[in-house]
Order: sequence, then C-alpha cells, then structure tokens
Amino acid sequence: MSSETLPRVGGRAEAAGTGGIVVVAHGGSSASKMPTSPVQVSVLRMIPVAAAIRAAVGGSGVEVRRARFRLRGWNGADASPVRDLTGLLDQISADSGHVPVVLVGHSMGGRAVLRAAGHPLVTAVAGLAPWVPPGEPVDQLAGRRILLVHASADRVCRPAETWAYAERARPAGQVATIEVRHGDHGMLRRASLWHEIAAEFAQLSLGRAASPGPAADAFARAAARQPRAML
Repeated sequence: MSSETLPRVGGRAEAAGTGGIVVVAHGGSSASKMPTSPVQVSVLRMIPVAAAIRAAVGGSGVEVRRARFRLRGWNGADASPVRDLTGLLDQISADSGHVPVVLVGHSMGGRAVLRAAGHPLVTAVAGLAPWVPPGEPVDQLAGRRILLVHASADRVCRPAETWAYAERARPAGQVATIEVRHGDHGMLRRASLWHEIAAEFAQLSLGRAASPGPAADAFARAAARQPRAML
C-alpha cells in the first residue's frame, strides 16, 4: 500500500501528525487482483476530498494522508484493503506513537475503514457512500465516532444497506447518518456538500474548532434520537 502526505496550506508537510492524522481511502470493486493505479477514477476522486480536509485542518498540526490500496478489489475473505489499512495504521503507530487517527473512506474504501475501526489508533470513521452489505460486523466500532453518508439516488451501493448498518452499529458507538438528496455514488453531483461534510467531520473528530454544519447537526440529531439529516 502507498500513501501520500498532503502538504499543509503553507506548502510544507506537517511533522509527524502531532495533532492527529486523517487517512482518506478510495473505492474499488468487489473482486480484482489487478494493482491500483494513481490515475484510476476512484483514486483520483479522493484528491478533492483530501484537499478539503487539508484546508479545514490546516495549520493545526494535523497530517492528511491519501492512501492507495495495492489491489483494486475487496476479494472476499482476503479483505485486501483492510489488510492494507491495518498495515498503514501499524506503521503510523511505529513512527508516531499513539496519535489519534480519523479514517474517511468512499465506497469499497468506506467498507474498509469501517472494518479497520477497531485498530487502537482509530478514534473516528466516516463512510461516504459506503459498501456495507448485510452481515458486515459492527463490534469493532465500539467507542468510535461514526458518520455514514449516502446519496438517495445511489445506484451502485444501496442506501438502505447503509441505514440498516447504522441501526445495527448504534449500540456499539456514536453513530450519525446523513442522506444526500439527488446525489450519486461517485459524489460528483453536489460534490461541494460531500467535501464539506468530510472536512467538518475531521475537524469535529480531532477537536478542532468548526462552524456548525451538516456533520455537527447529524450528531446532534443522533443524540436526540431524531431522524437522519436529509440535505
């Protein structure tokens, strides 16, 4: 697995992620042993997501990493991207000690970051249009802040499966949900909203000051046991 550390707003990389690390993970397919490419669409789609997060946490000692999986597929029991993420988290631990890590993943990457949530460094996870088929485990989410965001018009990963996953996960952790109306799986329609949600979530999860926005509202709704936010 490879990862790229984004430079801070001033142009230099943050030192060792002293204020925390955000790892952004791309999507893929259910089965493929083909190696990923830096120019495949799912990898490129995460560039503006990571950039929005970088802009939101800039100057606060937070490091943002854009991960690239070794293989394009999930690959059944191999759960290839989860192995990659676990290896990256172990390396972060070896390099930086017990630094808080926020995971943000799209589609297959959303499934991967949710699976990797049990790693000791992980404090919060956001799944953007995540692929969470029935039977996905939730126990690893215990004690974590979890945000699940799905578009009502997604035709690739079913929104209903995300809402069902959220209901099963609620006893395990702090779970909030947002439904993006008229959005799509690739997060191309209403892209700025997806980016805003991801950036605000990173700020909230790392204790950085953030103007009240859709992520904060979603968690307030969840705490009050109100219906999910629809934007």
